[in-house]
Amino acid sequence: MSDNKPTFVFFGTDEFSVQVLETLREDNLIPSLIITVPDKPKGRKMVLTPPPVKTWAEANEIEVIQPASLTHLEVKPPSELIEKLKVYPVAKNLNFSGTGAITYNLFLVASYGQIIPRAILDLPKNDTLNIHPSLLPKYRGPSPLETVILNGDRGTGVTIIKLDAEMDHGPIIAQEKFSLDDKNDFISLRDKSARLGAEMLIKILPAYLAGEIVPQEQDHSQATLTKKFTKEDGYLNPNDTDLVNWRKILALNPWPGAYILIEKDDLKIRLAVKSAHLDDQGQLIYDRVVPAGKKEMSWSDFQHGLK
Repeated sequence: MSDNKPTFVFFGTDEFSVQVLETLREDNLIPSLIITVPDKPKGRKMVLTPPPVKTWAEANEIEVIQPASLTHLEVKPPSELIEKLKVYPVAKNLNFSGTGAITYNLFLVASYGQIIPRAILDLPKNDTLNIHPSLLPKYRGPSPLETVILNGDRGTGVTIIKLDAEMDHGPIIAQEKFSLDDKNDFISLRDKSARLGAEMLIKILPAYLAGEIVPQEQDHSQATLTKKFTKEDGYLNPNDTDLVNWRKILALNPWPGAYILIEKDDLKIRLAVKSAHLDDQGQLIYDRVVPAGKKEMSWSDFQHGLK
């Protein structure tokens, strides 16, 4: 990238978003404004907790706004947030010698998790781009990383698209593939995909902003959708194969988590399975577990406690 960095707004929420931001920051690509979701209560005590992106924004002294929804914002007359998204305050831009305000070069979305209406997508000069961790049109929707692992795919990738009004539907600007094995878990795949997506953006952005990249329409006939997982999806059914259940452990930790039910004294104990492995015979061996209401422990310590 040249020293004349583009001005942009970043939309994101979770650790995937933070990894994208960190990788961009290493190349001195820093958003002027960050949009994320509101703080939410978490844990047993329901402590109000900021999303990871807000924590990152505050640590890096970047303005952050947390609208409950973007779909309710009025464009005419414009809401306060719409006004902020329309123009970049040039007082912050040391490379600009004029006065007043200019339009942002682009908006960047990475795991925001909320609907962005067309009225907002169309505000920047050079569109709204999205970093999606799959080889679109395959695995559109909220859980491409988990689905890749659950399906045992041997390869996946990252796609940068121009966002349109439909979910993960817009034309492709860049796409890169990489291989997988059976040991990839959600966190490692998330971080690798986020870093790759940011690196791809850094590489293609000068040409894209110069109008040298023509977005290519997706083959919508090949589109597949992913689902939003719930806690019930993490149940390790004893009727499933050990391989299927191992992939669940890899894919669904830390959320929604994998678990088994242990019977003791006519009671069923819910036991979260944090990690496991397959032995040489392909048998699933639990490594670390968390009994309900207790701290994480080894599987062997839990078994000793049952006796």
